[in-house]
Amino acid sequence: MRIVMIGSGYVGLVSGACFADFGHQVVCVDKDEAKIDRLMQGGIPIYEPGLEDLVARNVATGRLDFTVDLTGPVARADVVFIAVGTPARRGDGHADLSYVYAAAREIAGALNGFTVIVTKSTVPVGTGDEVERIIREVNPDAEFAVASNPEFLREGAAIEDFKRPDRIVIGLEDERARPVMEEVYRPLYLNQAPIQFTGRRTSELIKYAANAFLAMKITYINEVAELCEQVGADVQQVARGIGLDNRIGGKFLHAGPGYGGSCFPKDTLALVKTAEDAGTPIRLIETTVAVNEARKRAMARKVIAACGGSVRGKTIGILGLTFKPNTDDMRDAPSLSIIQALQDSGAVIRAFDPEGMSAARTMLRDVEFVSSPYATAEDAAAVVIVTEWDAFRALDLERLKAEMAGNALVDLRNIYRPDVAERAGFSYVSIGRPGPMTDEPLSIAAE
Repeated sequence: MRIVMIGSGYVGLVSGACFADFGHQVVCVDKDEAKIDRLMQGGIPIYEPGLEDLVARNVATGRLDFTVDLTGPVARADVVFIAVGTPARRGDGHADLSYVYAAAREIAGALNGFTVIVTKSTVPVGTGDEVERIIREVNPDAEFAVASNPEFLREGAAIEDFKRPDRIVIGLEDERARPVMEEVYRPLYLNQAPIQFTGRRTSELIKYAANAFLAMKITYINEVAELCEQVGADVQQVARGIGLDNRIGGKFLHAGPGYGGSCFPKDTLALVKTAEDAGTPIRLIETTVAVNEARKRAMARKVIAACGGSVRGKTIGILGLTFKPNTDDMRDAPSLSIIQALQDSGAVIRAFDPEGMSAARTMLRDVEFVSSPYATAEDAAAVVIVTEWDAFRALDLERLKAEMAGNALVDLRNIYRPDVAERAGFSYVSIGRPGPMTDEPLSIAAE
């Protein structure tokens, strides 16, 4: 099939390359000329394992192409996917749909023959209705159907997720779109990927509801971790114990410094706003958003406490800047809030990340970026593990300690065993594990 992908960012580029790998003819369109030039020269604007080879292979076969002009490709297309950004709108948290609607207007002017227009961007309920209205307004004679097909890709594992998905959700109101979408995903039938056809509004809500639930699960185990620290329990064992229940499952039960990234922060906010506008507030998600923001600031206080109550004038080494490993995505990364809070308290920050430092340089001020984990430790009062990159899992802890002025290792991802860190000479602090118990009675009153 002839597919056009409007938007060559994370979702659009991964989806377009995978569709091409299935055998479809794909053109990725983007307004950013520099990005398109880079892609045409074999460069990849994002870090995603395996993506560079996937793109190069399909460009070489002629199945994948890039352009800044959508007119010709859309006129020849069977399916046009809208995969542009929907960031949180400044000031109110609603999803900014300006890029989606602008794409709809441009697509409308280029349509030629029956075409299925598919929103792959994460959009609030009712967006497909507005896309359809815009296209009919711009081109009343166009023959088209608008469908919803949300993505469920994990950064760092996106290609595997696309080719072996848990599910494919397709929302439509016009049955003419169904056989077209079935043909788009026909290569996945051998993998027995379940395809759920729904109404368009239902499909749009599924994406938000799924992300909000996962964000809530992360926030829940983070609150349990705080309780574990106070009562002398181990959150990792608690998570394993509850995750073995098939009704709960073990995924997204890893305590840490809070969620970040391109999806959860903006999608939880957008769902909250959608529910408010509908007159049915979702209190659990409202609380999830608030607790997650407080969690990030609390991690800075944990570092300050590990340094004896003050970090003024002290160097703090930060290991990991991206919101998760195997990506260069810095959007809403916990490291941003943690570093800002430490700087506000007078700390000097030195940081290393295997892939995220280019993006971090545009988002952080007065941070020294270094070339290795050990360089972050030079004369540092504390080293803080913020992101659980594989490169940090087997550090030479004695060497790390020898570089430091202090001895605090604050492990916000629990990748080391306390006894191993302590044998290397560290005063080790982790998340949700038993610490020194006090004689004070436990208080369960809210702060």
